[in-house]
This record gives sequence, structure tokens and C-alpha cells, in this order.
Amino acid sequence: MKFYITILTLAVVALTSCKKLLEPEPENLKTLDQMYTDANFAQGFLVNAYRTIPNYYDNSEYATDDAVTNQLGQAYQQLTTGSWTATNNPASVWNQSYEAIQYINLFLENSAKVKWAEDPEASKLFNIRMRGEAFGLRGLYMYFLLRHHGGVASNGQLTGVPIITQYQTPNADFNVPRASFDACVKQAYKDLDSAETYLPVEYNDVASGAQIPDRFKVYTQNAETYNRVMGQFARQLFNGLIAKSFRARLALLAASPAFQNSSNTVTWTDAATYSAAIIDYKGGANALPQNGGTYYANTAEVDGIGGGINPPEIIWRQNVATSDGTQEAQNFPPSLFGTGFMNPTQNLVDAFPMANGYPIGHPNANYNPANPYTGRDPRFARYIIYNGSTAGVSNTVIRTGSASGSDDGVNVRSTSTRTGYYMKKRLRMDVNRNPNSISGKNHYTPRIRYTEIYLNYAEAANEAFGPTGTGTRSYSAYDIIKAIRKRALGLNTDPYLEECKGDQAKMRELIRNERRLELCFESFRFWDLRRWKVDLSKLNETARGLDVNGTVYTPLNNVETRSYQSYMYFGPIPNSEVLKYSQLLQNQGWK
Repeated sequence: MKFYITILTLAVVALTSCKKLLEPEPENLKTLDQMYTDANFAQGFLVNAYRTIPNYYDNSEYATDDAVTNQLGQAYQQLTTGSWTATNNPASVWNQSYEAIQYINLFLENSAKVKWAEDPEASKLFNIRMRGEAFGLRGLYMYFLLRHHGGVASNGQLTGVPIITQYQTPNADFNVPRASFDACVKQAYKDLDSAETYLPVEYNDVASGAQIPDRFKVYTQNAETYNRVMGQFARQLFNGLIAKSFRARLALLAASPAFQNSSNTVTWTDAATYSAAIIDYKGGANALPQNGGTYYANTAEVDGIGGGINPPEIIWRQNVATSDGTQEAQNFPPSLFGTGFMNPTQNLVDAFPMANGYPIGHPNANYNPANPYTGRDPRFARYIIYNGSTAGVSNTVIRTGSASGSDDGVNVRSTSTRTGYYMKKRLRMDVNRNPNSISGKNHYTPRIRYTEIYLNYAEAANEAFGPTGTGTRSYSAYDIIKAIRKRALGLNTDPYLEECKGDQAKMRELIRNERRLELCFESFRFWDLRRWKVDLSKLNETARGLDVNGTVYTPLNNVETRSYQSYMYFGPIPNSEVLKYSQLLQNQGWK
């Protein structure tokens, strides 16, 4: 955790020769004192913390039963084959998180001394807003550290990570032990509480001083001043709603089976309550946007984004990338000039129910193995390209059979699918990758979707109150899942849901499956399976595919095996850190 920062344009420059030629002139050196008079330099510390937020699309699906990749040697693909170690961990967020926390702590210790604006009212508002952002980001990084590195340590205790709330100078004691998991959760809650105190729920302009939220009126009653700092120009920075969302995420993680422990005070009721606060803000159980499940492909909506505004499905997102085709270049089939990286598995395909809502193995499903793609949940065709699908700007028919004569066929070339399927979710079909007429489109990557929070509530409420219990709210897990499935399936009546609502265990499986479908290819499955502490055989479920040639369906039952051990429910602490610091205990089993 030795991440101290030399103030030289936020970087360390170590030069031992060519001093006259290469040593920066004195006026180019940035000192801490200059932070107080250079607001842009001071804000740069926060900018660095934003830059290293873990990616929403990390492609960890490659290490689950949902997908494989034709990028042989890709980090997560290697992880599945037994090469996941404390030295080789593609899922580690340790270094980037603690480096960001260093920037955050340095900022928090000095922000009050910065002259943020000539107007004293604006200067005070800028200070509290950016302090709120800093506290929120520190809570965010604690969530990711716990998700990726929390676990049962070598002493048998449920353990978190070192809590660092002060800037560590080069003379600091870096040999800091891991705090208890519960202490880490409480520290994150404290930081997120501070963020909510300092920040508006969302950044919007006000029309008059009377509309300024009461807690900010002590700083200014001038609408123009408020809008300058807390208005639309700050959109996509950390806000109060994002703080609520990370509290809900953290509570769900902490309440999950893998982390249930007498030393951990978080309950399923807590997790339900924190998610419910966001659902209430959104407008209740039935407030999810009808097109939310296709957030990536709502072309008019995506193309019309401006002024930092979010689509109705989105709580937080990254900036819009214009004229972009990166996702399509990586994931389109070869016939559409893509490299087909993400190959959904038959395992995932089988998880999609029929259009009547019944799982394909249910007696009432009416599933026909000789015509497996007919009558399925509409999400299947929206999220996955299968044999006979059309895709791309010309609605090209995709043939995935090994004998189809197409480069899209199973294992025909290095960029072909290994499973008989290609990912469609995340992609815009109006992007053209043809080198003769290449054109991109606008894209954005989410950070938090409302659908995730609704699913968080459904899971927690089912565990806390049962399928139809409501706790202190007016809606239950059943109500949320009913709304999500109605949006997806268009059913006025949902007999399978009715079958599940009287049985908590059946409802649990339904909720988990809905989560799998709604959030597929959004980098949740790898972590969900671990926090649920599913049976080891589930972690090691062999990835399967299907080779379709005409009416001949040939199962591919061994596309890729998994090789996880029981200790791999929790990720490791980087071995380099354990070797350096004697008080830093490793999680059990890792070497």
C-alpha cells in the first residue's frame, strides 16, 4: 500500500543524469502550497480518483458459466483454467484503489485551504461539493476493495482491508493490518453519509433562490451561484443518489451468504431498506422505464443525450463516446467485420425461459428441443446472436454452424464463435465496421442502472420478508419481479411467478435467474456466484455450446472447463503486498 505522491504535476520524476537538460525548471514544479491558489491543480487530485474507477464492462463473464472468449490467453480466460493466484489476479483492484484513496485523502486534508473561486459563496460551495465527491469516492473504492479482496483471512476471521483515512507520507508506517469486514463496511457507510450530507441528490439548476435545498442556503441564497456549483454543469460527478446506490450495493454484498458471520452486523433488512430508498425516489415498484432493458440500443435516446442528462434507466454513466464502434469491432461476428470476442454459452441460453415465462424444463413450458429458438423470452433475441439471427446495418443473416460455409461458424477461424453464439447486448446494430464504409455511433457505458437496484431489493426483500412481505414499504420482492418480467415478457398474467411466490426457495432461484438475464454481459455474474457461495460444482460448471447445421443440432458439451477451488469464493490479497507487510494477512488458501 505504499502509494505516496510527490507533487510534481501529480507524478514522480526521478532523474539521475542529464540534470541541466531534463530537470524541470522551478516554475514547472507543483508544490502543495500551489494547490491552495490553483483550483484546477487541486481538483486534479479528485480527477485522478475518478479515472481509476473499475470498469463496468470488465468481461469477467469469460470466467463464468455465461460466456467464453475466442481471445485465448485473455486474463479472465486464463483465470478459469487454474492460473488464478495471488500473484496473477486479473480481478485485483488493490493498487488502483489505494492509489486513488491516497489522492482522495490528500485532497480532503487540504481542500479547505484552496481558493476555489473569487466569489466567497461560490468558493465555499465548491469546497463542500468536492469534499462530498471525495468522501463518496472513498466509499466507492471501499466497496470494490471488499468485493474483490474481503474474505476469511488465514486466522479464520472474516476480514476486510486496511482502512486508510489519512494521507500517507513517505515516512508513514505502511505495515497496516486488515480491519474487520464489519469495520470496513461501517467506514464506507460513514463516507457515503458524508457524501449525502455535502451533495445534492442530483445536479440540477434551480430557477430561484427559494428552490435551493435548505442545507445549502447557509452558503448562498443566490440561484446563479448555486447553479454554478451544484447545477447541471456538475452532472456525472458523484452525487447523493450515487452515494445511496453504493450503500445499497455494499449492503447487498455484506448480507450475502459468503459474508454472513457473527462479526458482520449487516442484515438482509438493511440491504432491502437501502435499495428501497432508491426505488422510492424513482417512483415505486412500477417506475422502471419500459425500454430500460435495451439501454445500449435505444438509438434515439442515446443519440439525443446532452447536457449531462441521464436516460431514465441510468443512475450514473460514463461520458458519451461519439462516432464510436469499439464494442462492435470487438464483438460483431466476422461477417460483420468484428472479432467475436464474447461468446455466450448454451448454459446462459438455457436460462432464458419461454415467452410464457416458464423455464424450458418445466412441464408447462412447451419447449421443443428440435426448434429451440422459437417461442423464447424476447430478451434472448435482444441479447444474443444465434443461428439464423439477423444483425448489422444490412440485417445480415448469421449462420453459426460449423458446416455453414460462413466465417461465423463454430471454430471456423480465430475470430469465430466457440459456442455457436455471439453477444448482441452492448452493441448497436447501426454501426458499420465494413472497412469500405466504416461508421460509428454514439455509445455510453453505465456505471449504475436502476434495474440493478430493483433486483437488489427483490433479492434482499425475499430473504428478509419472504416473497410477498413488504417490510416498511408497500411493495415486495414479488411485486418487483412481476414488474421486471412484465417489461421483459409482456405478460398480463405470469403463472410461473404465481407458482413461485408461495415458496421462498423457488422465488430465490427465480430472482437470481432474472438477475442473470437482466444483467448479462454487464460483469455481475462472476461476483454474484461468489457472494451467493453457490455450490462449488456450479462455479465449475463446464461451458457448453450448440453447433447448428440446418435442422441438425449438435451439442458442444465441453467448450471450456472451469477449475476453481473452494477458497476461491474470495479473491486474494496481492502476494507482493503480503510479502512486504507482516501484518497483512492473506485470505485462506491463497499462495
